[in-house]
Amino acid sequence: MANTNENRKALLISPELCIGCRGCQTACKNWNQLSSEKTKNSGTYQNPPDLAPTAYNIIRYSEVPSESNPVRWLFVSRRCMHCGDAGCMKICPAPGALYKTKEGAVAADRDKCIGCKLCVAGCPFNVPRYDSSNKISKCTLCSDRIAEGLSPACAQTCPTGAIRFGDRNELLASAKKAGYSKVYGEADLTGLGTLYAFKDAPKIYGMDENPAIPESVIFWHNVLKPLSVIGLGGAVAGALLHYAVIGPHKDDEEVKKS
Repeated sequence: MANTNENRKALLISPELCIGCRGCQTACKNWNQLSSEKTKNSGTYQNPPDLAPTAYNIIRYSEVPSESNPVRWLFVSRRCMHCGDAGCMKICPAPGALYKTKEGAVAADRDKCIGCKLCVAGCPFNVPRYDSSNKISKCTLCSDRIAEGLSPACAQTCPTGAIRFGDRNELLASAKKAGYSKVYGEADLTGLGTLYAFKDAPKIYGMDENPAIPESVIFWHNVLKPLSVIGLGGAVAGALLHYAVIGPHKDDEEVKKS
């Protein structure tokens, strides 16, 4: 269910305002005490290449066609989307490992994480990562900061206003007032906690038009999970879930290698 609490907070990201300074990445690492990671130059300014256990937030650098300029750069902040209807929470078998804060953030309790990695399969945005301790590692919307009335570190640091934090309804209203008739994430998955003000189609920015939770996750949440909770067919439910979510992926990888 969506978080209907009046205190639901969100981020509003405006790629056209981003200058690619990556100050948000540095601020995120500093606040969350995340270590650095050795990377290789792959011919792009983007670094690191993707989200990682030590990188909750990255700026994706994209060159797209432009009629008025030789190159059009798009800098898109990528991180947890803090879905109202979160696939990671639906599929997680460990009570309390993933939970919603009163402000609407999807946070994690590492001590309760069992390292099953099912949340990876349940996330339409490929966000969750696991660290060397086999524990989930991802953006929590700086839930520890916002609980004390502070902005997330990324929004606090952004020099251009490309990342704004505040009341979700107010951010939506301000985006529409600024001319963004459709805000990405307004209604997707009963509303995202990371909203995007796009001037063009989402695919130009590297986003799916209609993100959806995998059907296998919905089946687990609605049918198998209740059975396992009450102790009826828990082993069978777990085996079916493993086959439906993990098994096919491994089979596909083996086919590609053969």
